[in-house]
Amino acid sequence: MNPKGILSLLPALTAIVALSACGGGGSGTDKDKNKHGDNVSVTDAQKFIKIPDAEKVLDSWSKENTLIYHDIGEPDDMHPANGNSASKTEISQYTQVYLVQSDYQYLRPRAGQVCNDLPKISSDGLEYTYELNDRVKWDDGSPLTAEDVLFSFKAYKCPLTNNPHAKPYLDNLKDIVVDPSNPAIITIKMKRIYIQNIAFLTDYPLLERKYWDPKNILAKYPFQQLDDPKFKADEQKDLGAWANEFNSPKYSREAKYIVGAGPYRFDKWEPGQTITLVKKENHWTKGSNSIYETAYPDKIILKTNKDANSQMLEFKAQALDASTYLDTKTLMELQKDPNFNTNYNSRFTDTYNFSYMAMNMKPDAVKHKKIFTDKNVRRAMAYLVPMDDINQVVNKGKNKRMVGPVSPLKNEYNNDLKLIPFDVQAAEKLLDEAGWRDTDGDNIRDKMIDGEKVKLEFNLNYMTTTVTWKDMAQMISEAMYKAGVKANPTPVDFAVMYDRAKNHDFDAMLASWAGSSIPEDFTQIWHTSSWVSKGSNYPGFGTAQTDAIIDSIKYAIADSVRIPLVKKLQEAIYEEQPYVFCFAALRRNVIHKRFGNCEMYFERPGVLLNNLKLIGTSIKPAAM
Repeated sequence: MNPKGILSLLPALTAIVALSACGGGGSGTDKDKNKHGDNVSVTDAQKFIKIPDAEKVLDSWSKENTLIYHDIGEPDDMHPANGNSASKTEISQYTQVYLVQSDYQYLRPRAGQVCNDLPKISSDGLEYTYELNDRVKWDDGSPLTAEDVLFSFKAYKCPLTNNPHAKPYLDNLKDIVVDPSNPAIITIKMKRIYIQNIAFLTDYPLLERKYWDPKNILAKYPFQQLDDPKFKADEQKDLGAWANEFNSPKYSREAKYIVGAGPYRFDKWEPGQTITLVKKENHWTKGSNSIYETAYPDKIILKTNKDANSQMLEFKAQALDASTYLDTKTLMELQKDPNFNTNYNSRFTDTYNFSYMAMNMKPDAVKHKKIFTDKNVRRAMAYLVPMDDINQVVNKGKNKRMVGPVSPLKNEYNNDLKLIPFDVQAAEKLLDEAGWRDTDGDNIRDKMIDGEKVKLEFNLNYMTTTVTWKDMAQMISEAMYKAGVKANPTPVDFAVMYDRAKNHDFDAMLASWAGSSIPEDFTQIWHTSSWVSKGSNYPGFGTAQTDAIIDSIKYAIADSVRIPLVKKLQEAIYEEQPYVFCFAALRRNVIHKRFGNCEMYFERPGVLLNNLKLIGTSIKPAAM
């Protein structure tokens, strides 16, 4: 599956990955009520929940206009071009600008701050003409121009740029042409009709040419040259020198070098603790009423807290203002507390995200043994994951099981595929047939592979971002042992886990993908080219046949053509079992009532922190 979408075309990994905690709860319905009885509404046209502002300001509520947001993991990299995690994408929406934006309320692309409107499309569907306005200013006061747009996509496309996760979505981009008679007009030319010829732009922040390329090196290289697979970029000394600087770690980690035209600036990064964004003074968005351009909090502090007990204490103490990352158990426990309900709006909402266990289908046979090269072994693993028990214990029965990489919320979901039950006997039968037997009486199956006795033992990596992953890994390990399989739960830091995954340095891993409501391009996660390029095809799934299906899907505009192809791809993935698909997650939303404009979106990121407005003195004071 491709995590790209209208609201977050995250290759990401949004990317990464959007490796996030799995959890769930009840979804919103028309004129429904949340846990606290607040009136909320969801319509067919609007795919979000709006909760009315509080009618009273309590004395216990902080009056400081700083919003402290709970997070469970840091970004892998804050470079606007090279970073590839969900956290990076969420932060970038406050610090960067885009040619096209995602409309979180209506689930469609919208003209970004840079354009006056969505593009005019040529009759053949291959040319998209945008008119730039003069509103957007860089921090030095200079306007964003067509030169910046052209440079940005050259930088993303350059073979030497360290962003392999993002490059597949630029394969269809043929050229960007500036109108010689009007430099405010640009035309983006595509090679083929493609389901995301507009939406793909929502994942690429625009870069200031003067800052990122002061010597104007990329001006020497036409976009089509950078797109030519025969172009030997590494032989161009000036391009190599530019790329070395562009890829420098300082642009990924040091706050003063992480720049953009958004309303907030990157102020401070205390690793493992907090990231602080500060509202820019006299920014070009000043006075705007658009929810995508407001900047109500003076500061936004993203605070990392992975411990469920500590999270609960911080919310009870009102030390945190918002979260979409609490696990289900923690939020349900908090909702039992009347004081929490007095101070916070909280709700479970639908998402397009899902969790999974991936298996390495193409191991190096040295560090990682050939355990999961046989699809029958992978199917046996699926039989040995106790999904229903995990859902009850970890998610309190809230989540819905997944059968493949497509959300059940979508029309293209393949209802013909059956959920795989927990069945130890079925697993044992498959493992016996595959030659995995306990030959030495140690209760662990083994097999001779390439002249070496290999035990059916592997490390099951999971992220340390939340206790949910740990509990899942432990339950899987205990269940698999019943069939003579030894899965070793292995906690791994988020950034390390992502690095190992893209380098195929793992046995099996628990993680999740952030999905979207729009038609998906499955290239990044399921195409074989994405395994070769160290993209997001971590297991090594795919054949020439499945690649052909994926290539056809992304150019099939008509649903009557595209949907059958998507269902066929789901069948192929189901047959090969590269993942054990877990749950379609529900988002756990919490927002302090001291902030108004409370909206909870079905799409990522679930909440717009910039648009949460501190409630003033215009509403009735609390009764004494």
